Amino acid sequence: MPILLRLDDLGERHPGVTKALGDAYAEAASVCLSRHHESPIDVEAEYRADGSECVLPWEAPTTSVLRAHANETDATEQGAYAVSLAAVEALAGLVAVRRAETLTGADYYVAHFGADIDDMETCLRMEVSGVDAGDASAVRARLRQKLRQTEKGRSNLPALAAVIGFREKLIAIAHMGEG
Repeated sequence: MPILLRLDDLGERHPGVTKALGDAYAEAASVCLSRHHESPIDVEAEYRADGSECVLPWEAPTTSVLRAHANETDATEQGAYAVSLAAVEALAGLVAVRRAETLTGADYYVAHFGADIDDMETCLRMEVSGVDAGDASAVRARLRQKLRQTEKGRSNLPALAAVIGFREKLIAIAHMGEG
């Protein structure tokens, strides 16, 4: 049975994401996904050398949503936040607890569901990226690039990277040192 990736209510499940921000990320993801597909889609998630079949539903973007997310670069980045947060939640039991500072080599701090989110020692850094139209090799190459970025970040916390291939229907996630 495929694993459900939920883009709805990210702000309710991830303490480091507000409702408004989670909804905006989900809107951006709907724009990116709708460029290539109709909801729902089957997605392959590669995490720690394992492959998982996932199903990813979303609401079709309205004209207003399409206008609000007309910048392809920004929409791809923000849409990747939504899908990556949903993926690490479903696959690893991780939730975003706070946005990462500049130069840490990451976008978010994540922790296991139920962990003390104020104890940064329980957190991992998570770097996120999106690939709108590239194939699987482009997604995996971006993952390697993002893992190198986490290694150079100014932080001693462990890290992972997640890359979303919107057209390719591929989510690639790996921990620093694994890729």
